[in-house]
Amino acid sequence: MKRSKSKRRPWYRRVLRGLLVLAVAWLLSTTALVGLLRFVDPPMSAFMAQRMVEARLRGETGFQLHQQWQPLASISPHLQLAVIAAEDQKFLVHNGFDLDALRQVAREHLAGEGRRGGSTISQQTAKNLFLWPRSSWWRKGFETWFTGLLELLWPKERILEVYLNFAQFGRDIYGAEGAARAWFGKSAAGLSAEEAARLASVLPAPNRYRVQPPSAHVSERARWVQQQMRSLGGAAHLAPLHED
Repeated sequence: MKRSKSKRRPWYRRVLRGLLVLAVAWLLSTTALVGLLRFVDPPMSAFMAQRMVEARLRGETGFQLHQQWQPLASISPHLQLAVIAAEDQKFLVHNGFDLDALRQVAREHLAGEGRRGGSTISQQTAKNLFLWPRSSWWRKGFETWFTGLLELLWPKERILEVYLNFAQFGRDIYGAEGAARAWFGKSAAGLSAEEAARLASVLPAPNRYRVQPPSAHVSERARWVQQQMRSLGGAAHLAPLHED
């Protein structure tokens, strides 16, 4: 008796079919999630959730996350400009990836001088919101996918808003409002240009550098950030974010 056609189907075709179904499900689910979060404020980031689990597993007493969501309009324009000046000066014009910055980083690493990354604010938002801290090629691939979705489905204003609400500004201190209250005892709306520059200065290594009291490195970088803010044209640089 001959076997039916379906029973003679090679196993690898079934595997490929399963992988295709998973790929389509991943594409649709992640696209739907990112599309939803354009309008719904996420309760926390993946980084924050992982830090909470870590603290619980370690039995850390007195653990508390400092974070409070604020709309972009309630965050000082000085801080909005400071993070752009410090982290991603082409944020308003690139499509999620700054190729010039990536090439420069690659040259620095080849010369043995690489001490910084080339991630844009869009990439950092994708990483903080959806992924995990440890760097790997897997994470970079997922980061690229989510960055593309953010740029496709969100306006720049929303990307910056989410970034500023989940960026880490110190140990267990996340977001502009949490940082402003923890370090300066005021709301994010009231931050001065100097305070904003100091906050932006610790973004590359928030667990290593402190906003208060600032180290010589943080003070020097804060002065550089303020210079860059002026070079960008001050608050006028943010005008495209608020155009109807």
